[in-house]
Amino acid sequence: MPRRTVRCLLRPGTVRRTLAAGVVAAVPVAAPPAAAAPVPPTDPLPKKLLPAMAKPSARPKGWAKGLIIAGDQGRRRLLVLDAHKRSWSKGRGVKWSWRPDPKRGYRDVAHSWGSASDIRVRRLRGRTYVVTAQGGGFAGVIEYPTGRRLWAVDAGRANSLHGAELLPNGNVAVAASRGDWVRVYAASRGRAARTHAQVPLEGAHGVLWDPARKFLWALGRDHLIALRVRGTARRPTLKVVKRTKLPSASGHDLAPVYGDRHRLWITTHYGVYQYDKRKDTFTTRYRYAERVNKRIVKSVGNHPRTGQVLLTRPKWGCATSWCTDTLEFFGPGHRNATRVLPGAQFYRARWFVTAYQ
Repeated sequence: MPRRTVRCLLRPGTVRRTLAAGVVAAVPVAAPPAAAAPVPPTDPLPKKLLPAMAKPSARPKGWAKGLIIAGDQGRRRLLVLDAHKRSWSKGRGVKWSWRPDPKRGYRDVAHSWGSASDIRVRRLRGRTYVVTAQGGGFAGVIEYPTGRRLWAVDAGRANSLHGAELLPNGNVAVAASRGDWVRVYAASRGRAARTHAQVPLEGAHGVLWDPARKFLWALGRDHLIALRVRGTARRPTLKVVKRTKLPSASGHDLAPVYGDRHRLWITTHYGVYQYDKRKDTFTTRYRYAERVNKRIVKSVGNHPRTGQVLLTRPKWGCATSWCTDTLEFFGPGHRNATRVLPGAQFYRARWFVTAYQ
């Protein structure tokens, strides 16, 4: 894969990183695996939905503010991007870039890296971590910004991992769309722990911890379920306590509605909804719905302070029928915006927010 020159590179294998108190650091960035095996398709679109793909837009525009974490499937890397910078070309706006380096503690799992399906940012014991699921089978928790490994396993490329969540006790929930399961790994046991609990869920696409209800929500092809995580941290168990049919087919994303702990964002092939936990109902009556409620949205979320909504959806001209190089923003007044990273292949992108809700 050809390399592009990025302005923030300080020397080969490093990227400029501004840390707390204005300290600038060079964060190591590993080279991609030399002979990575093909990764299963993330989320191919049915032909009837191809007309819903976003039209090409080469120019970034509008106001947006906040850090974003995203997975670039084309270059097999995780990125932290600054939405306030209008242009992301030539590395502008890239705050952090990472992929696992076999020489830095990832030798046993680096082969399973590739095709980032999900990324979230969480706090655990005073540190910030990125939790990610990859189509190649990699599931892991990485300290930010050092890239140190807290936990990682290869869960199998045939399972097509689509969702990941870090639980408050250090364990990790993972959703597999082709494996049709949700697991909670006892990651608190060690950096490569594979002990897990599992429940079936057809087309599992997302997992999200609910600290108020002590539920693990999981999104499948046709259902949203709530799971009770029991047992111990070393030997967890899972029990389905609620199952709700989705308002339309093919669940894609599951995210908190910041500012309303009683609601969740849910996306499917056919719309963007908010789910009311108390009423067990879905609605398209929410702020900016007339702009946000689109087909084939792969990820969605609102910023807890500005309220601006960030979403991704496939775009014509991208390398696959599930990727885009453009992030879309919708907010109050005229605060609609786009940001473009030329050549990127984003599936999901999220606000860099550590709060569960």
